[in-house]
Amino acid sequence: MDDMEKAILILFDESGSIDEGLKKKAKDYCDEIKEEPSICSICIDKLCFSGLVQVQFWCLQTLHEVIRVRYASMSLDEKFFIRKSVFSIACLEAVDDKNVARVIEGPAFIKNKLAQVLVTLIYFEYPLIWSSVFVDILPRLRKGVLVIDMFCRILNALDDEVISLDYQRTPEELVVAGRIKDAMRQQCVPQIVRAWYDIVSLYRNSDQELCTSVLESMRRYISWIDIGLIVNDAFIPLLFDLILAGGLSEQLRGAAAACLLAVVSKRMEPQSKLSLLQSLPISRVFGLVAEDRDSELVSSIAALLSGYAAEVLECFKRLNSEEAKGVSMELLNEVLPSVFYVMQNCEVDAAFSIVQFLSSYVGTMRSLSPLREKQLLHVGQILEVILTHIRYDPTYRNNLDILDKIGREEEDRMVEFRKDLFVLLRNVNRVASDVTQLFIRNSLTSAVASSPDMNVEEVEAALSLFYALGESISEESMRTGSGLLRELVPMLLSTSFPCHSNRLVALVYLETVTRYLKFVQENTQYIPIVLAAFLDERGIHHPNINVSRRASYLFMRVVKLLKVKLVPFIETILQSLQDTVARFTSMDYASKDLPGSEDGSHIFEAIGLLIGMEDVPSEKQSDYLSALLIPLCQQVDALLMNAKLLSLEEAPAKIAVIQQIIMAINSLSKGFSERLVTASRPTIGIMFKQTLDVLLQVLVIFPKVEPLRSKVTSFIHRMVETLGASVFPYLPKALEQLLAESEPKEMVGFLLLLNQLICKFNNMFHDILEEVFPAIAGRIFSVIPRDAFPSGPGTNTEEIRELQELQKALYTFLHVIATHNLSSVFLSSKSRAYLGPMLQLLLYTSCNHRDILVRKACVQIFITLIKDWCARPYGEEKVPGFQKFIIETFATNCCLYSLLDKSFEFRDANTLVLFGEIVLAQKVMYEKFGDEFLVHFVSKGFPAAHCPQDLAEQYCLNLQGSDIKALKSFYQSLIENLRMQQNGSLVFR
Repeated sequence: MDDMEKAILILFDESGSIDEGLKKKAKDYCDEIKEEPSICSICIDKLCFSGLVQVQFWCLQTLHEVIRVRYASMSLDEKFFIRKSVFSIACLEAVDDKNVARVIEGPAFIKNKLAQVLVTLIYFEYPLIWSSVFVDILPRLRKGVLVIDMFCRILNALDDEVISLDYQRTPEELVVAGRIKDAMRQQCVPQIVRAWYDIVSLYRNSDQELCTSVLESMRRYISWIDIGLIVNDAFIPLLFDLILAGGLSEQLRGAAAACLLAVVSKRMEPQSKLSLLQSLPISRVFGLVAEDRDSELVSSIAALLSGYAAEVLECFKRLNSEEAKGVSMELLNEVLPSVFYVMQNCEVDAAFSIVQFLSSYVGTMRSLSPLREKQLLHVGQILEVILTHIRYDPTYRNNLDILDKIGREEEDRMVEFRKDLFVLLRNVNRVASDVTQLFIRNSLTSAVASSPDMNVEEVEAALSLFYALGESISEESMRTGSGLLRELVPMLLSTSFPCHSNRLVALVYLETVTRYLKFVQENTQYIPIVLAAFLDERGIHHPNINVSRRASYLFMRVVKLLKVKLVPFIETILQSLQDTVARFTSMDYASKDLPGSEDGSHIFEAIGLLIGMEDVPSEKQSDYLSALLIPLCQQVDALLMNAKLLSLEEAPAKIAVIQQIIMAINSLSKGFSERLVTASRPTIGIMFKQTLDVLLQVLVIFPKVEPLRSKVTSFIHRMVETLGASVFPYLPKALEQLLAESEPKEMVGFLLLLNQLICKFNNMFHDILEEVFPAIAGRIFSVIPRDAFPSGPGTNTEEIRELQELQKALYTFLHVIATHNLSSVFLSSKSRAYLGPMLQLLLYTSCNHRDILVRKACVQIFITLIKDWCARPYGEEKVPGFQKFIIETFATNCCLYSLLDKSFEFRDANTLVLFGEIVLAQKVMYEKFGDEFLVHFVSKGFPAAHCPQDLAEQYCLNLQGSDIKALKSFYQSLIENLRMQQNGSLVFR
């Protein structure tokens, strides 16, 4: 063993016993040898004499690299020597009479690397330099198994490295691939195909592994060789014989099936393809799919039949003649039963999309209306396939029931997977609704009767089908119960599922009942059954908390839809919900097991919708409401009474309970209209006012607890809608408390509340707003910057984001005030101090803010203030200095200079709207200030923007005219013109 061999062995050592330093030396030594001019001779010499596989692999890898990188610079003699040597090694022949290289007796990875080296030579030299490579190999196949195996590896490597389009190729590689394929077709493909046939015929009983390799190579080439070489009286019978021969290995039979799949998938004209498909005795393999489902062979047959069916269907779609369509449909009808069987029972090749194929087939059915018996049978089989594929795997049953991490992942996967199948279901229903509904009825019947170990998945799948079907049924059909719905919905409502305790079954059952409520709305005799489903242990009283919460939400939807029709059942419903409601009035505040936010609030909303109807007698209504509100308010009172004595451990649980109660009352109030509580039944209004009194105490006792403040704010929003103007006496105290301790984040919510009050009450809210505005302005202007927020690294903090949100809310708030005739609030004696900062902020924002919609709002505020505060020309100034500020600062900065910045993008729709407001502002300024505005704007603003005199004059004419559209169009062209003149050299601010 020489030094080179030792170095290679050290390099490839995986034992971990060799020092890293020694490994590095060995690598450096090997890298030095690679740089030798005679490296190819060295490698070939070693391949001839060394029996060490590590040495053989290193030499072949080095040869591969050297040929790829240095081929162009090699001499003709060197190229000839490498070509001759590598070919000899691959064909088990002596190299330069020195020795017979036995490389192809080595392991598979050595032979594959040798094939790769030979293919690299073919890439550079075939057919122009080395035209005889394939012709020379073919006679040597007589040497037997080793050379045949090597030939298969060379063909496989040629496909992988050069020909196959499964890998991305450069334009140059595509040209080379085309050149090689053209030369092979012309020179040697028929001989290669003949060799494949002879080898498989000769070795099919003695060496099945070799025959499998040959067929796997052949499969790769079928897509681009002359199909007549394969589709003939010799090869096709051979392939079918191999598939059907019971004594052969599954691998060999599967390889023959894969070759047939390549044949049926070959791209060609549809008429030729149909003739080819017609010529194949495909029915001979139908019986094989019923063999061992997990076998490789069944998987290959499944892929063949699926591929065959897809190609026949494509022919049906692409051919127009009646005869061709008839032949296609015959072939399809023949193969489909097996394909449906495959889809239900076998692993289908990933490349074949079941949904895509079935959708395509259902699409063709539309053209066959009315459907024939065969097609109706196929619809049933398609539905069977859908049902099979949407069924959960029982392995995950417990995970899905308790919804752990595995269960959640499986549910998410299935939800995504089902989407396309449900689209397919809806399409099937459009083609054959009677068959679809009958199938669903039978599925439900059989699911209920199925064995307990399969019951859960069977029932869940059948119910999911029924639920999905609802999406393709019109509201009218749902109401009237067209087709089998009149039988299906009552069946759904009256069926008792043994597995109803399972989370998935319970959820899909409730969702399905909710989906078909329109039917119940028309057929009120079923209302008691629906109520029972939601109120007993199948729904709100289900042991699984996820089910009971969802049931609460769905029940609220039931109440919304059936509303008046539920009045006779109110007593029954309230009785059933007593224990659920009681959880809120008897909660131990120290309990850690508090219900989630969606538990309870939906129940209270449902109750509110029920008892808030005018159809409920007045006395009853008062009784129902007080029975709910009094215990809830009493509990809040009790919780607030000893708040100061609370320990740190007790406080969070107590606060959570109060939060929960506020949400419950809030939800309850949604069922009561303003008209009912203020006009027709004021007693109800008094109850809600008393509740508001109690809940406002929460702000006094817990002034700094943000979640509670947020919930009380939300309740005040609600009371504004419910109590209308009668809420006014409560507002000063409420707003004072909310404002007292509010952080920037809470201030946003506070401004939203004020916006609601302004929009609802307009001038009625003037005095209260005038009172709170100075405090709001003082608070906000003390925390937000007067111009831009800091930018750059480290500035995207939560605090900055909260302030940005607050600033945005402030602009909306000021806009709401201005546009609701309340701008006089800004001028009160206490607010005057904030007028200057407010105008400066609005000016900066209208010129610079990145959000175009915010800029637009600020410009609109200015327009409103100009209209409100400025009399017609030469009138008395309402706000001293305002007119001067508008003419000298706002007009030039916002209406001219800000538009010259190239960031003002006229192609953006929002920017165009802003531009329209800016043009309107100029029109309003001219109407209010006359020539004083016009002279200043034209004589001071335009010269600074280098505006030519003639354009300035045209501007004056357009502004003085009455056509705002013409002014807008002219002003846009003026700005674009000025930009071009500046060429970006001036930036105005």
